[in-house]
Amino acid sequence: MNMIILQDIAYFVLLVGLSIPLGIYMYKVMDGQKVFLSRAVAPVENGIYKIMGVKGNEEMSAKKYALSALVFSAVGLFFVWLIQMLQGVLPFNPASIEGTSWHLAFNTAASFVSNTNWQAYSGEAGLSYLTQFLGLTVQNFVSAATGIAVLFALIRGFILRQKATIGSFWTDLTRITLYVLIPLSFVLALVLVSQGVVQTFAPYREVAMLESRAAQTIPLGPAASQIAIKQLGTNGGGFFGVNSAFPLENATTLSNLLECLSLLLIPAALCVSFGKAVKDSKQGKSIYIAMMILFVAALGITTISEQYRGPVFEGIVTSGSMEGKEVIHGIGASSLWATATTAVSNGSVNSMHDSFTPLGGMIPMFLMQLGEIVFGGVGSGLYGMIAFVLLTVFIAGLMVGRTPEYLGKKVEPYDMKMVCLIVLAPLMCTLLSTAAAVMVPEVDSWLTNSGAHGFSEILYAFSSMGNNNGSAFAGFNANTVFTNVVGGIIMLLARFIPMAAAIFLAGNMSKKKAVAVSEGTLSTTNTMFVGLLIGVILIVGALSFLPALALGPIADYFTMR
Repeated sequence: MNMIILQDIAYFVLLVGLSIPLGIYMYKVMDGQKVFLSRAVAPVENGIYKIMGVKGNEEMSAKKYALSALVFSAVGLFFVWLIQMLQGVLPFNPASIEGTSWHLAFNTAASFVSNTNWQAYSGEAGLSYLTQFLGLTVQNFVSAATGIAVLFALIRGFILRQKATIGSFWTDLTRITLYVLIPLSFVLALVLVSQGVVQTFAPYREVAMLESRAAQTIPLGPAASQIAIKQLGTNGGGFFGVNSAFPLENATTLSNLLECLSLLLIPAALCVSFGKAVKDSKQGKSIYIAMMILFVAALGITTISEQYRGPVFEGIVTSGSMEGKEVIHGIGASSLWATATTAVSNGSVNSMHDSFTPLGGMIPMFLMQLGEIVFGGVGSGLYGMIAFVLLTVFIAGLMVGRTPEYLGKKVEPYDMKMVCLIVLAPLMCTLLSTAAAVMVPEVDSWLTNSGAHGFSEILYAFSSMGNNNGSAFAGFNANTVFTNVVGGIIMLLARFIPMAAAIFLAGNMSKKKAVAVSEGTLSTTNTMFVGLLIGVILIVGALSFLPALALGPIADYFTMR
């Protein structure tokens, strides 16, 4: 256990140490300042603007910004949907994989466009190389960039004074892709290749097994390039079916550390960017601390449960519950990854969450149900957390009988309507889709387990889709018409309703004039506010999901033998 604690401490030191300079760099990029990549990348950026027919300094209203983001995502949805169904007649398909069904193609397209990357298929068996790198990898970049773009539009809403515009979606999308996502992914992909992660267009190989004369097919493909951005962009989604538990996707201890570190790197760095952008680093620091406290608490519960609450077999010395975990990672690295991937909107796994202990599996589930705001998805996690900050400010204002303010802007009824959409849309998507699924007559045939654990498999699946995560309890058969269609719709709603609400919140904030700070202004940077923020988040989560959790993992815990 001491080694696990030291491992986690080293992880946090690396995370904080890397997130600060990256956060400052991203702020400079999105502020239009020159950075060390400007000389090489600026001509490419300007060339893209010319091809698109837009101006780099264009300004958009909230309505135009939202429409641009939605139309861009809709085009991506149609393209990814189409390429999957036609992959059987398209090139770069050495395994001769046929096109997918229309409903699986829709689900996968909705999943990757919404930055969910939920998968109801095994990548090496269900998709061609072309679909993987031209369809899914491209969406890994642009869906992540879209989330970050919307975050900076919201930040401008707080910065600007009495203006009707919040920047340009096309400029934000282009800059974050060229200056941040592509360079980071390129470097990470090279390191992963050095660790044994595959990156090739060669066909699958058949090799003789050592213990028998039978042959085994080794799946290959351009994996490292997709794995790098799937982790950095909080996309998730495995090139191979068993995701980062597969040796050719996560080969060594170093690759595991780098991939796990990548999960939180950009979401954590954006807290620093936020503080720099609003000219008050304490604002970003307070949000960073609140996220970190929730994350550390979740990690502690998950690790302790896996270390000490697993099944005990007499006469066998065990080091905790190793079911569903790779020996190379062990309990510590598996628990850290499970917590990180569900705290952010990622969903990649290096162990099977369905094999976790009831409480160990409940914490990742609850992290998703909070709205993926404990760092959360790139961009989307922070604008979700800002919505909770505004909700906390509003509640505090009601308690003292004062009009709530945040960053020099009054928080008014329209703003709270947008906040409610951001907070409640994923929650409602999760609960309604779970309720619909359990009433389907054939639901039992989708499950590996019955009883409380079977319900946990359903609840986890729709918590994942309803909060744009993408991980799953592997015992749930997701490739059904109901799950593909309903799940696809849920993923789109959970992504784009809060996103549109964040954009219109930004537009409304940018029109307001600044309010002078007075003695009655609530401080949003001190310890009391951080505690209040955490309390509001937990209360909303508990009130919303405690009954469902009681029927699933909590009941599973008390009936576990």
